[in-house]
Amino acid sequence: MKRLPPTLFVPVLLCLAFCSAVFAQSVSQISGTVKDASGLGVPEAQITVTQTDTGVSRSAISAANGAYSLPSLPIGPYRMEVKKEGFATFVQTGIVLQVDTAPTIDPVLTLGAVSQAVEVEAAAAMVESHSSGVGQVVNQQQVVELPLNGRQVTQLITLAGGSNTVPSGFGQAPSSGNLMSSKNYPGEALVSVAGGMLNGTTYLMDGGTHNDVFNNLNLPLPFPDAIQEFKVETSALPAEYGQHSAGAVNVVTKSGSNKIHGDASSSCATAISTRAISSRR
Repeated sequence: MKRLPPTLFVPVLLCLAFCSAVFAQSVSQISGTVKDASGLGVPEAQITVTQTDTGVSRSAISAANGAYSLPSLPIGPYRMEVKKEGFATFVQTGIVLQVDTAPTIDPVLTLGAVSQAVEVEAAAAMVESHSSGVGQVVNQQQVVELPLNGRQVTQLITLAGGSNTVPSGFGQAPSSGNLMSSKNYPGEALVSVAGGMLNGTTYLMDGGTHNDVFNNLNLPLPFPDAIQEFKVETSALPAEYGQHSAGAVNVVTKSGSNKIHGDASSSCATAISTRAISSRR
């Protein structure tokens, strides 16, 4: 029997790694119904959404009742364009998809030429109707600008409400009892979400599980500048988070854009004793 050459395994492994990385991307979706001015569904309308940071676009055609769906969209700002012969082009800008959201947008077409455009500046409300979960998104501005001790992003989980940090905690065997020991990764946090167990929170990063298999706490998260945003869900979690009993923390890292840019930061932590403060008084 012939053996396969070792050089054949390298491309296969690279392909599998690439596929897993793509599969693990944390995504969102947009769906809704294209309607005319009377409220009836408009079939065979072309819906195109374009991510304004990268220029990547996705398209769909509305069904007989006007319904459409654009799944697996990377998070970020979008522009929507809807075209149908006999109707003016519908344009909506300022759509921002956040982590673990699936807003519903119902474009309304008016009679006119396709060359005409009806533009909506989308501070328009986008209704979330696909998830029963209760949670809050901590955006990139909060992640970068709020003060952090040691640049640990897990300290911001409490911004979502219903969460609390504790200095120490204990678990069950075989973890030898203490959840915090020399076997922990740096940056693991003891956070109780919605009154749940300290090691009962689901952590996801870019769509993949991010829990430490030893104690079920979080694995280390990237530094704040590399994180786009994260969402903390505290109650009524969807079935996709069914592997743990408490809440869920879904983190998305930055994916870049068409512009080359970067940043630099520095931090300084100093310890001042009470005795030194007292002597100055």
